[in-house]
Amino acid sequence: MPTAPNPIPLPVTAVTCLEDRAHIERTAELVLRAGVQRLRLGPVSALAVDRTVHAELTADHPATVLDARLVRGWTPRGPLPSTDDSALRRRVHTLQDERRALEQRRDRLRTRLDLLGRLAADLLREIGEGAGSGETDRSRWNSELDRVDDERDVHAERLRTAEARLTALDAELGEARRTLGLAEEDPAELVAHVELTVRSAVAGPVGLRLTHLTPCALWRPVYRAVLDGDSLTLETDAMVWQRTGEDWPDVRLTLSTARSASATDPPRLTEDRLTLRERSAEERRTVDVQLREEEIGDLGPLPVLGLPGVDDGGETRVLTSSATVSVPADGRAHRVPVSAFSTAADSEYACSPELSPLVTQVVRFDNRSGHALLAGPVDLVRGSGFTGRGTLDFTAPGAPAELAFGSRDDYRVVRHAEEFRESAALTQRTTITRTVRLHLSRFSAPAEQGDQVVVLRERIPVSEVSAVEIRLREKACSPAPDTVDADGIARWDVTLRPGGRRTVTLVYELSASGAVSGL
Repeated sequence: MPTAPNPIPLPVTAVTCLEDRAHIERTAELVLRAGVQRLRLGPVSALAVDRTVHAELTADHPATVLDARLVRGWTPRGPLPSTDDSALRRRVHTLQDERRALEQRRDRLRTRLDLLGRLAADLLREIGEGAGSGETDRSRWNSELDRVDDERDVHAERLRTAEARLTALDAELGEARRTLGLAEEDPAELVAHVELTVRSAVAGPVGLRLTHLTPCALWRPVYRAVLDGDSLTLETDAMVWQRTGEDWPDVRLTLSTARSASATDPPRLTEDRLTLRERSAEERRTVDVQLREEEIGDLGPLPVLGLPGVDDGGETRVLTSSATVSVPADGRAHRVPVSAFSTAADSEYACSPELSPLVTQVVRFDNRSGHALLAGPVDLVRGSGFTGRGTLDFTAPGAPAELAFGSRDDYRVVRHAEEFRESAALTQRTTITRTVRLHLSRFSAPAEQGDQVVVLRERIPVSEVSAVEIRLREKACSPAPDTVDADGIARWDVTLRPGGRRTVTLVYELSASGAVSGL
């Protein structure tokens, strides 16, 4: 069956960008004749996955798609510039030709100078041999030496000129190549077309919808948070990269966290055998305890190093761009707006001296975007402008979230910790008394006024066994903590005036019987 010689354009109209690939949708209007015919459509990206090509006719027309396949063609570019090349690309070709000619001329001049050097050496040897045999033809010797020296000077000057021009040409050619790399992409040598076999009962127009997967495309969520007093504006954007070999002009962009390449089979179950044994006498007499660190998490998995995947909380999330976008196939990051919302925010100056001596402004707000906020970087804007970059964790719709808007240089916190161990011989109990002193200072400008509340947090160990008791000595604390939660986090709301200083003291005891080991 003959194929239509002229390809029918098949533009990209919609794209669903996945975590590491893209689902491309193309539409076209076809004019069919009665019978079976084969159409050539495209060109399309040569990276399209063959087995994912799916075509369907959308109009109410008695026609059927019999076959849809990708056909790739190789058209290597020649060494000479073509008429379709831009002025910049032709300029690069011209500089390359000039450089090639200069290199050939430089090689010829170097060969010529080498021959003249050998000629001068032969002439001097002939003069020496003639003078040894009694010849005294000084005029001929002088003329021959002068002629060789003049030619060597002329060719040496030409060589220096050629090398200087070659150096300047290398710099100009390098700059032209860098400009070409930024402004244009090399035309594709491997081009794909779609061959569509259609059977139609009657002639007439019909709409075509063709979809396929394409690698070399990905997206990641990014945010921009603007703090204005007690109001926070959070803009959700998507950073899209694609190098599929074709641009996406004015397409409907959908962002999905679906992982089409991941296996959906459940994990294989293996046997886990549990056995019981009698405890030894030593194990009955002693209780082995250990101190361990526990990270308190709210939602989402733990972060990973490097470029992470899209953290969707274990459920596929779909975001849609509010307007059509254009994403060129240059491999660079392109920011696409998704959503934005403003909400009331609670701000506090917080410090955890055990982790960091810095006082940080922490802003808490509720997710009012209508969709889940995926984990990603946040550009922080406050007051006069950009203040830094933070990280937003996965936040479900309506759930609370928090952002740190950087530390304050006018606050300083110094932490001192002391430990006293005491053992009672009569009761066989060991008591460990720990005293933590936090010195908080505020350095203010002379004209600054107004008190500021700083939230201090210090942790107290939490016991999971009855053999170890932990008690807060409130009378020895100065002042006593405002609250102590179930995780052992003690909190103080310290009010500081400009230039003020405060000292907070925390005292608690760890008491364990003689059977406890490991403390």
